[in-house]
Amino acid sequence: MSLADQPRTLIRALVEGVSPHDDREAADRRWTLDWVDSGAPLFRVAKPATPPWHLVVYAALVDRDRASMMLVDHRKARAWLPPGGHVDPGEDPRRTVLREVDEELGIAGRFHPVLGSAPFFLTVTRTRGADQHTDVTLWFVLEGDQQAPITPDLAEFAEVRWFALDDGARWAPDRFDPAMSRFVAKLAAGAFVPGSGGTEAGGRRP
Repeated sequence: MSLADQPRTLIRALVEGVSPHDDREAADRRWTLDWVDSGAPLFRVAKPATPPWHLVVYAALVDRDRASMMLVDHRKARAWLPPGGHVDPGEDPRRTVLREVDEELGIAGRFHPVLGSAPFFLTVTRTRGADQHTDVTLWFVLEGDQQAPITPDLAEFAEVRWFALDDGARWAPDRFDPAMSRFVAKLAAGAFVPGSGGTEAGGRRP
């Protein structure tokens, strides 16, 4: 199916394919399906927040051998987040997530070998700070490698760092995406990340 022909149908199929891990994700999935079916605009068409609900993607870069995930210290959000961004009007979200890691990190993204190109996690989150709006976010899991060189976008990120996935105390909602602990719990439940890590899996400062 071409997104250019059936954008709403394809996005609905991607959302419908997400298997909820907990009650909150199930509720977010139901809300998102209703939102898609309502005929409301799905894409941001003007900065900073028009319309007030729009589609976003995250690229969760996971180094499976080291059980770690790359996060970026986002200047505007003032929080540690996976790299990502807004889905352009008419754009396939799977294309968006690969475009974003290329633009923001200078790397060619590769989808997780087990999970493939389907979104793994779904959140509906009210943003913080100025120009508040609601991000409907599809979280994709990509292969990551701590040793691979990156070229971070210094206009957007103050720092880029690898975090161990087994440090449950780390994901304070005021410092990270508020759903980070739930996302990591879903990864662990699916046994997609073998091995164990330390309190922090090393850093890479731009």
